[in-house]
Amino acid sequence: MKRHKNKKPEDAKIYLIGSGIASLASAVYLIKDAGVQGKNIHILEKDNILGGALDGAGNIEDGFVVRGGRMHEEHYACYWDLLSNIPSYDDPNVSVKEESFEFNKRFVSNGQARLLKEGKIMDVSSYGLSIKQQAEFLKLIFASEKSLGNKRIEDWFDQAFFDTNFWYIWSTMFAFQKWSSVVEMRRYMKRFIHLIDGLKKLGGVMRTKYNQYHSVVIPLKNYLKEYEVHFDLGHEVVDIDFNLSSDKKTATVLHLKDKNEIVLGKNDYVFITNGSITESTDNGAWDRPAKLKGIAESRSWQLWKKIAEKDKAFGNPDPFCDNIDLQKWYSFTATLKDNTFHDYMENFSGNVDGTGGLVTMTDSNWLMSIVIARQPHFPNQPKDVKVFWGYGLYPDRKGNYVNKTMAECTGEEILEELWYHLKVQDLMNPIVKSGKVNCIPTAMPYIDSLFMPRKIGDRPKVLPKGATNFAFLGQFAEVPKDVVFTVEYSVRTAQTAVYGLFETDKEVLPVYDSIHSPKALLTALKSISN
Repeated sequence: MKRHKNKKPEDAKIYLIGSGIASLASAVYLIKDAGVQGKNIHILEKDNILGGALDGAGNIEDGFVVRGGRMHEEHYACYWDLLSNIPSYDDPNVSVKEESFEFNKRFVSNGQARLLKEGKIMDVSSYGLSIKQQAEFLKLIFASEKSLGNKRIEDWFDQAFFDTNFWYIWSTMFAFQKWSSVVEMRRYMKRFIHLIDGLKKLGGVMRTKYNQYHSVVIPLKNYLKEYEVHFDLGHEVVDIDFNLSSDKKTATVLHLKDKNEIVLGKNDYVFITNGSITESTDNGAWDRPAKLKGIAESRSWQLWKKIAEKDKAFGNPDPFCDNIDLQKWYSFTATLKDNTFHDYMENFSGNVDGTGGLVTMTDSNWLMSIVIARQPHFPNQPKDVKVFWGYGLYPDRKGNYVNKTMAECTGEEILEELWYHLKVQDLMNPIVKSGKVNCIPTAMPYIDSLFMPRKIGDRPKVLPKGATNFAFLGQFAEVPKDVVFTVEYSVRTAQTAVYGLFETDKEVLPVYDSIHSPKALLTALKSISN
């Protein structure tokens, strides 16, 4: 059945559940390409801040916090298309895309201390893959998703693969675990085959000028405010009613936590961000560990569970949210009123801030990595204040120096473990004692949920068959070929939803298909065989 597209956009009213980049992008495309009036668009967000996983907050005294940062690359067609129309945070005459490309021309990723062992830089000129592992790599690229089912990465590769330079670089760059979905790894290998040669030094990786809340979310918010879009913060949708028949599915009522209802009229639509990787996060402090929350506090997952019970076309959230111990990791943000650490890392690595990217301690029980972004990372960050971010993939293991799991550690204890691995205890302990250092740990129970092994159908289609007035958005809606844990994926769902439901002259931009580039393939083959 051919989908009926809206031809009266000026009268349409749209409700966007969640305020991550998928919803913000949908609002932009609804206004710019579909002709919907901004005043008829409502973004319903249960929290009191926009942006979803694109965050950045804090100040000098209390400490800055970024839960994480999405890496970019130049072939994010949908994402850069979106941001080419959005004025930047600093200059209304320059788009976010222009600002970002100019910034990355000046600060080119070329990590010279990608992997460390015993505090020393490792030689990563070779990925260290055996002939058998190289063959398994190629075999995986050309396998079909259907044939892989819900296999894990550890079901495909031998155990020795997880001790190679390739795995340390790959897993820490993208946050894959041994038990992650081999289907998702295959998609990444195909999607980023043109970057394989440069991964050893993070070549081709792009970043925003500031943290992504200030560089991306605030500019999008400012753009949408000009069109009178409603930001309904503190509005939590707890259930959605649907009229379901054999050939049509129509959303009819949104139920809010405060017992209010939004009854959807004939020309009303709802775009649903189902699931969330940053749901139920908790910040600790210098003297307090972060708390791990669970499904009881996870409202966005509960909403999807309720919806999914109504029709199998609405997906199955259980594989993505029912095993927190396999989905969680912890990050931390350090704020220093001192240059010593940043000066040391610049001299040690040979990278000025903003050019090095991830530094991973391979002998860390937590598999700890840090990133020193270009300073300032926040617009309100003075020159004499420095910020860096880090994370550990294995927070339930005890530290090599601190006799606690990462999950049990305060911000101070996490930095003690870091100083130990970098062999800078004598350098940093006096500065810590002077009170010039803060560190805030963050527990994220669902951060790796999008990589969990899944079956076809567990992620609903952006536009399920027969859907008349609703769409699914974000990391847990199905987009063929593209890869989750990227801003590109979320923006692609927004384009798919808007262009599928409304009459426009636009097509969803194609996924960059470097796997069919003979040059990219040959370069990657040469790289993995070194």
